[in-house]
Amino acid sequence: MSTPQLVVHRDKQLMAQAAAARLITKIVDAQASRGTASVVLTGGRNGNGLLAALAGAPARDAIDWSRLDLWWGDERYLPEGDPERNVTQAREALLDAVPLDPGRVHAMPASDGPYGKDVEAAAEAYAVQLAEAAGPENHGSVPAFDVLMLGVGPDTHVASLFPELPAVRETERTVVGVHGAPKPPPTRISLTLPAIRAAREVWLLAAGEDKAQAAAIALSGAGEIQAPAAGAYGRSRTLWLLDAAAAAQLPRSMYPPASP
Repeated sequence: MSTPQLVVHRDKQLMAQAAAARLITKIVDAQASRGTASVVLTGGRNGNGLLAALAGAPARDAIDWSRLDLWWGDERYLPEGDPERNVTQAREALLDAVPLDPGRVHAMPASDGPYGKDVEAAAEAYAVQLAEAAGPENHGSVPAFDVLMLGVGPDTHVASLFPELPAVRETERTVVGVHGAPKPPPTRISLTLPAIRAAREVWLLAAGEDKAQAAAIALSGAGEIQAPAAGAYGRSRTLWLLDAAAAAQLPRSMYPPASP
């Protein structure tokens, strides 16, 4: 378990641009050292904001996009191409504009795919994909992702792990179907906390006043069942990327001065 580190930026635009630059560097370094890189994407306004900033970053072409594996932390169990699906939004924000290897874009199954309405079967299929991608050096059933990004919800949820619901209590499986999510749509697929914790680095993104209380709760020592974001951490690094509004309820002693 790595101790959370905080970086606080003046506003959400600056946060997105700085996070995109940070991600470019991380991917390029991973590709230089191991040949490939593996990143888990998140949806929501902050995740998509980062991808849009990355699309507009001059340094984006430093990445060898053909040697990048992309995974997702969660997905809305909706038909392929639905505008609410995280993968649809990611394609619009960035993926369609860069030369990715389609075989390395690991989207979660859609509700009109081979598993139909059986979200549990769809989740199990994604778990199998992860296990097949994990090497002996990963010591587990998921790859050691270079960066796994998570948006933090106002209720402290991450991925589709909501407070007190069964998915956040899962300790064995790496991917689960989620039923009755408190925000629409109610049916989803999500990585579990054990899968999240396999990542080398976990980045939690929060911007806006509506995220301030969630950040304060998650960083105050709350339990992961009540505050799932508190249970999301990486093996070597856990990084909270915040704007000033989201950090407003945190003691100043917890974070360095805001970026210029």
